[in-house]
Amino acid sequence: MTCIAALSLAAAGCGLSGGSDDGDATAGGCKVDKANVGSGELSGDVKGSITFQTTNLKKDFGDYFNGVIAAFEKEHPDAKVKWIDDPGDATFTQRLVADAQGCTLPDVVNINVNTAIALTRNGYLLDLDKKAPDAGEPFVPALWKSSLYADASGTEVHSVLPWYSGGIVQTFNTELMKKAGLDPAKPPTTVLGLFDDAEKVARASGGKYYAFLANPQLRIPADWQQMGIQIFSADGKSFTFADDPKTVRWVEAMTKLYKAGGMPRDSLSSTQDPANVYGQAKLVYGPTNPNFLRFIQQNNPTVYKKTGVARFMLDDLGHTVGAPQYIGTASTSKNAVTALAFAQFLTNAKNQLEWAKDPNVVIFPSTTASLDDPFFQSVKGTDPFAEARKIVASDRKTATADEVALTPGELNAISAQIQLAMQGKKSAEDALEDAQSKGNELIEQGS
Repeated sequence: MTCIAALSLAAAGCGLSGGSDDGDATAGGCKVDKANVGSGELSGDVKGSITFQTTNLKKDFGDYFNGVIAAFEKEHPDAKVKWIDDPGDATFTQRLVADAQGCTLPDVVNINVNTAIALTRNGYLLDLDKKAPDAGEPFVPALWKSSLYADASGTEVHSVLPWYSGGIVQTFNTELMKKAGLDPAKPPTTVLGLFDDAEKVARASGGKYYAFLANPQLRIPADWQQMGIQIFSADGKSFTFADDPKTVRWVEAMTKLYKAGGMPRDSLSSTQDPANVYGQAKLVYGPTNPNFLRFIQQNNPTVYKKTGVARFMLDDLGHTVGAPQYIGTASTSKNAVTALAFAQFLTNAKNQLEWAKDPNVVIFPSTTASLDDPFFQSVKGTDPFAEARKIVASDRKTATADEVALTPGELNAISAQIQLAMQGKKSAEDALEDAQSKGNELIEQGS
């Protein structure tokens, strides 16, 4: 299960409970048909009207979703899907929670990890292990197995269907690597191995180019997680990263590289975009999001031609991680059979693959069959983006949803202490102890 602070639902009576003898139960005070929450599988005809909510997708992908809805309604003539699209701004989660508390949660809803945790904990989503035991079959096994969230009793259940996600790869300027005496055909395979190569960049570059930017926010918590560092306690209620010697070695490596000139001096606390600096041929290593390659291809084609890609460092973890977007089905739905049928239709291999092929989006599906398609697996030539797409699709087959997420406040507090260590103002050990203490204070405050 993902280690991330869960949103709380403040309404009285939150959590699933038994109801009256008329066949109803309640979730957060909302009436729920017991067929939606009992132990038996959902069954019945696919009919009636449901609402389907996405998050800021209608503007760019209206044709795709209208097509999916039309195909579903053609297959099920007695069903009707009303599509609504939330703008997905900073108050998205709060609005969705308010909908749940007001008993107006959409029947089928696109949610992120935070919201999935909160809605599951309070009984607002169908328990798929009970209501649709075969729901996980189309999905990558590791991703399905890790997409678990605790219900009101603390039992981890599958309450959501994995949908699309991003990916992660190594990107690098092959010309600059060669200048630094590095072999582009042998990129690093561990995080600390990357720092070893980065030191060679510092020695060879003379300040004309750099390994990567210095701001630790660009590397936390991804580096730590790949290194197998236990960032949170098992219950997710406190930070534990300072207790691992590997974290000390990471801070010491960052400090050594910064002092050696492997990072721009002015980038320690800067929020500058590494994609722009890479596009100026000033960085050896570029951002890890495959979508970045599209940006470079369009804006700096000369640098794009010199760009290499490789599998991301798997380190001690042994696989990549990434919290997908999810599709949840409301336990409060009056037409839960239809809602679940649409959720499964939307996330099936055919529909996920069709959307992934849209040239305006760089996403990766969650179903095994989609990832096996030639669109991902057949790469012709040496185009960096096509190669990255194949690498990420392969990694998605073993990826888990256990991505660690920090709140902006936590990330700022932790990074500030590491920046002091990199400036030589604190030892790595002291900086991490102080970072952990400040992070735990924020958790206690609910920030």
